Amino acid sequence: MKEPVLYSLPTSEKARQILGGALPEFLKNGYAATTMDKIASSAGVSKQTLYSHFSDKEQLFTTLVQRMACEKFRLVWSQPLAGEPQIVLTQLAERILKQVNDTEHLCFVRLIIAESDNHPELSQLFLRNFAQPANNILTNYLKEHSELNISDPEVIARIFVGTLIHHLLTQEMLHGQEIMPMSADRLISNLVSLIVTNK
Repeated sequence: MKEPVLYSLPTSEKARQILGGALPEFLKNGYAATTMDKIASSAGVSKQTLYSHFSDKEQLFTTLVQRMACEKFRLVWSQPLAGEPQIVLTQLAERILKQVNDTEHLCFVRLIIAESDNHPELSQLFLRNFAQPANNILTNYLKEHSELNISDPEVIARIFVGTLIHHLLTQEMLHGQEIMPMSADRLISNLVSLIVTNK
C-alpha cells in the first residue's frame, strides 16, 4: 500500500457484516497475520461473498480505517459548536472523552499506530478523516470568538484535543490510573479555564 486511497463507505448489510467480522480478526492478529479466510469465517460469509464486496485485504482494511474514523467523527463533532465558550468547550471535552474512550476504538488506534511504519498511508487516512476536520472545526470556532484573545487558534485547538487524547492514552491504553491518576472533571475544568481566561 503506497497511496491513501479513499473507498466509498459500504451501505449494504452484507458489507457491514463483513467489516464487523474483520475488526476482531485484525485486533487479535494484526494486519499481516489476518487472512481473508479468517475474515470470511469470522464474518460468517463465503470467500466468494467476501471478494464480491472487497477486492483484497488492503481495500477491506482501508475501508475499515475510514469507517472507524468517520463514525467517531460523527459521534463527537456532529453537534455544532455554538454558544458561550465555557459551556461549549466543556461539553466538547466531555464528548471527546466519552466517545473516544471505548476499548475497541482504542485497540484499533493502537493497531493503526503499530502498522504506521509499514503502512503510513493508513494512519494518514485516519488523521484525514478524523483529526484534521476536527481540528478545523475547533479552530474556526475559536477564531469566531475574538473575546478569547487567542493569537493562534489552530495551536490552541491542537492543544485542547491533544491534551484530552493524551489523558486517554495515559489513563486507559497505558493503564496509568494508579501511577498518575487524574479525574476527567479536573482535567476538563482546568483545560477550559486556560483557554477562556486567556485575556
